[in-house]
Amino acid sequence: MPVVVAPYHLDEYLPSLATAVPSAEVVLGAPPDGATPWAFFGSLRELVAGAVERVSGHGRIDVVTGDCLLAAGTVLGLQRAGVDPAVVWFDAHGDLHTVDSSTSGYAGGMALRVVAGHRPPEWDDVGGLRGVEEDRVVLAGARDLDPPEVEFLAGSAITRVPVEELDAAALPAGPLLLHVDVDVVDATDLPGLRFPVTPGPSAADVVDAVRRVIATGRVVAFDIACAWDPEVVTDAGPRLLRTLLES
Repeated sequence: MPVVVAPYHLDEYLPSLATAVPSAEVVLGAPPDGATPWAFFGSLRELVAGAVERVSGHGRIDVVTGDCLLAAGTVLGLQRAGVDPAVVWFDAHGDLHTVDSSTSGYAGGMALRVVAGHRPPEWDDVGGLRGVEEDRVVLAGARDLDPPEVEFLAGSAITRVPVEELDAAALPAGPLLLHVDVDVVDATDLPGLRFPVTPGPSAADVVDAVRRVIATGRVVAFDIACAWDPEVVTDAGPRLLRTLLES
């Protein structure tokens, strides 16, 4: 199955991720002259979307990145290829902030909200990305939520479910984008995460749940955000990545 790697955490290039999957198509970007960070993210999104669109129709597409924001590129590439995916999103965090609700301004904290239709004012039209309807989104394992995210979810049609309870009955209909931010794993079981959260499911629990989703035969793209700190030397993250790609 085709594998695309975009080795960035936001605009930080990650050399170790670029070589993590030797058989992958590696997407490399360069900031346009005078580009804002959002413009750079937008150019990367377009590169990911183009790569996904090119290989769509050749089996499940695996996309490996250093953060969650580029999931918008995976969704966009699928949509351009004529696929309208629902989304199953594994994450310890909600990723449901808007530019206005975020106190940190961290773009990765808006990733799922962008996929569901939020349009940051400093981003363009998001390349024609159509927001995935909230009732076609499942959020698994989220437990570190800020008050604005809690408020949003209270009035949202997004389904929340613990990782251990995720099964075929909890999934939306149709083709699926399966997105896994590895920080959904309990930080004590996966050292070296950028944004560790504990308690949470074990790596084995996450792998088992991923396999249950894939066993439906409806996963058209598998998006893996390798959100570990590149300065922390450990094999735990790369080992989990290999296990997930083999699922």
